[in-house]
Amino acid sequence: MLTGLQIAFLGGDARQLEIIRKLTELDAKTYLVGFEQLNHSFAGAVKENIMDIPFEEIDAIILPVAGTNAEGHVETIFSNEKVVLTKEILNSTPEHCVTYSGISNAYLDDISKKANRRLVKLFSRDDVSIYNSIPTVEGTIMMVIQNTDFTIHGSNVIVLGMGRVGMSVARAFHHLGANTRVGARKSEHLARVTEMGIQPFHISELAKEVQDADIVINTIPHLVVTASVIAKMPSHTLIVDLASKPGGTDFRYAEKRGIKAILALGLPGIVAPKTAGKILAKVLSQLLKEDVLKRKESSTS
Repeated sequence: MLTGLQIAFLGGDARQLEIIRKLTELDAKTYLVGFEQLNHSFAGAVKENIMDIPFEEIDAIILPVAGTNAEGHVETIFSNEKVVLTKEILNSTPEHCVTYSGISNAYLDDISKKANRRLVKLFSRDDVSIYNSIPTVEGTIMMVIQNTDFTIHGSNVIVLGMGRVGMSVARAFHHLGANTRVGARKSEHLARVTEMGIQPFHISELAKEVQDADIVINTIPHLVVTASVIAKMPSHTLIVDLASKPGGTDFRYAEKRGIKAILALGLPGIVAPKTAGKILAKVLSQLLKEDVLKRKESSTS
């Protein structure tokens, strides 16, 4: 249980609702900023303006998956309120207060460091990334079906990258009957592709490999699908880029060639916000429980 814990939610989308539901069920007291247009209410949760939050009593601040923008503004889907997280707000919190965000940026890193407050980036955790790969795969399949006029079964699919998402995507398309090939750099990743019964190739051979590609799915957050690679693709090839913004594709050249290229960001929150929220809620509740336990142990030692 999280009895006695006080948590401030600053903005967020449908995923945040699952986290709020879970933490209130665990008896945490929650303050909701940027939710006044939300019709639903949660027992133990209070909707407040950011100026009315008692930050000096707050044990944790939970931000949306995207964190803040470069000026500290927080996305508020359920409100027109302007919500900004500042260094002054963090300074006013207890020293043990932790900020949780999906990802971060230079602004959020900077104010957390200056305020000497811990910042946890949930999407950097293996467990969150692996769980999130499930709705990401389903969203990728959906996008491929919506943007092609042929079946996945029997098509030539190239997956780039053998990280947590790349592995799940490659396995799914392989089991759907696609002629799947995976491009990677590390020898251990190429070995894993072989062990999965899928055809591997070194990323340096990409320009040659794409010559018969129907679908190219990139998960590498660096420019790998370059103009010279796109120039070798058939005109009907679909590129789905799952890498973090700005992706790993030369989108300008793809458009010039008439090849459809989609930067598919945040698929879990788009195709399965309830599941994506439950994933974050499960991990967050465990982290908060561990944090409470550590503080109790340190206070008794």
